[in-house]
Amino acid sequence: MKKYVNKLMYVGFIAMVLLFNACQDEFERVGNDSQETLEAGSSTAQLIMNTASNDGSFDNIIDEASCIAIQFPYTVEVAGIQVTIDSIEDLKVVEEIFDEFDDDEDILEIIFPITITLSDFTEVVLESKEALRELAAECTEGGDDDDIECIDFVYPITLFTFDIDGQEPNRTVINSDRELRLFLKEKDDDELISIEFPITLKKYDGTEVQVNSNAELARILDAASDECDEDDDDDFNDDDFDEDGFEEFITDCDWKIYEFNRDNMDQTEQYVNYEFDFDDDGEVEVTDRMGNTVQGTWSFMFSDRGALLTLQFDTLVDFNLQWLVYELDERKIKFLSDNGNRIILKKSCDDDDNDDGDDGDDDGAIISVETLTNTLKECEWIIGELEVQDEDVDRLLGYEFIFGDNGMVTLGDGITTFEGTWEVGTNDNGKRTLFIEIMTETAVNLEWPLEEIYGESVVETTRIKLEDDALGYEMILQKICDDNADDGDVAEIRNIALGGLWNVALYDDEGTDETADYAGMDFGFSMFNQVEVSINDDPGTAGVWRIARDTNGNLVFYLNLGDDDPLGDLAEPWYVMEITADRIELVYEDEEVNFKTLVFEKK
Repeated sequence: MKKYVNKLMYVGFIAMVLLFNACQDEFERVGNDSQETLEAGSSTAQLIMNTASNDGSFDNIIDEASCIAIQFPYTVEVAGIQVTIDSIEDLKVVEEIFDEFDDDEDILEIIFPITITLSDFTEVVLESKEALRELAAECTEGGDDDDIECIDFVYPITLFTFDIDGQEPNRTVINSDRELRLFLKEKDDDELISIEFPITLKKYDGTEVQVNSNAELARILDAASDECDEDDDDDFNDDDFDEDGFEEFITDCDWKIYEFNRDNMDQTEQYVNYEFDFDDDGEVEVTDRMGNTVQGTWSFMFSDRGALLTLQFDTLVDFNLQWLVYELDERKIKFLSDNGNRIILKKSCDDDDNDDGDDGDDDGAIISVETLTNTLKECEWIIGELEVQDEDVDRLLGYEFIFGDNGMVTLGDGITTFEGTWEVGTNDNGKRTLFIEIMTETAVNLEWPLEEIYGESVVETTRIKLEDDALGYEMILQKICDDNADDGDVAEIRNIALGGLWNVALYDDEGTDETADYAGMDFGFSMFNQVEVSINDDPGTAGVWRIARDTNGNLVFYLNLGDDDPLGDLAEPWYVMEITADRIELVYEDEEVNFKTLVFEKK
């Protein structure tokens, strides 16, 4: 049948040439209803070219030009760190860096030369920022350009050409937008083109449409030019949404507080994990960490600044403001207001507890390989918590990782050092992972998937949670630069501890007084993070101690004297509650430990 159709088309072309001067319409019937002809310079051909144009809006965060796309790979410098852009996913890393710094000027430098692709798929090598700006100035932004992005051709498509000089018809199979655009670009305006119908088009919402004629094709493409938001602007937050879309988004799941600032004061610790449940009737219910609930109202409107959300509570007055929706993605919303007010909410759906992170939507996919690698190499990292097969490994508490160049890593306590290799990459589940190989210390000789990062920004990560929940592995690392030498409080506590021998004046283990277990023990805190316990001046157990400030600003007293009781019970990252020249008061509490108190007094 296909050979028969082609013969009919050839006969139709000859007939078309004979009747060409009498043709008054843009479209000509050729042989049967499967093929029609159009001129390469016609309005329908132009709509086809616009639909097949190269869309350069996806990397506007880099080049600020929707008609230009920079070819991968290339390198940019942002926030003082060079990032190699190998794929569209890497653009999210740049966006995350920009979003984390709300009060700074987002400065990004492209490392030239680069190769760009224009809307007609022409490739150009640029040697300077000035050359890029000159081309970018020719782009039309805001969605008013000719590029039609709301619909796409489904390939392959078969085209035939025949010009008025009597040449033989040519058959060409087109497999991509690039081939189609270049094919049409090479044709003279009066050259005739025929499409083998039917063809299929796919709309922006995924629906497919079958097209059977030129007239139908022209109508559908023209309608699609204004059918969706093409996001042809420099709004890299991707928060273009309408009223119905935002209401559906915010009411779809509950949302937990990840960060909260009010009047330039960080109140995250007070409100972290408070859960918001927004109803579509304007009611909002907030549940605190103890399960208590508070009722309030919410509403939103659109303004020149963007979407504005208003919260109103009788008791939770810290939230009673009009908040600008600054950024949103699939799992996070960021609200800003004047005077340093900020809320970051993270999605908390009913099935989140069963999420193994394989979908890459958690923090394990936010930070790039390059950024995490550079962050780990920047300073030392202290083990604040370690579990292997759901069992605590306290003997490595307070040990220090140094992630060096050439993939070398050391783990030590100031005296003993283990050596091995390390690498940041992606595991088989597609999750960002820290690979550590230290054969002489099997507790850390594992693949550590990244679960969560903490800090002022991605590039200022100060605490990392690594976890494989299925295997019962968890490790929390705390960043320590120059042993906190620039922190006056850390230096003061360290100097006090170094000033002599100490005895346990109180050890309260969740309401049980076990102070007597440490009678006669002298604790000597020395340099290089070493602590030694002696009894009647006879040297005994040695271990690790150190003072550091964590991500939330708390002063932490790491103490690790091994696993053997009773000293093994003291192995915790203790919080410093009160300290004088003769007394150090420490407390510890987590989801498994109700409350422990440890008090040292100078001997």
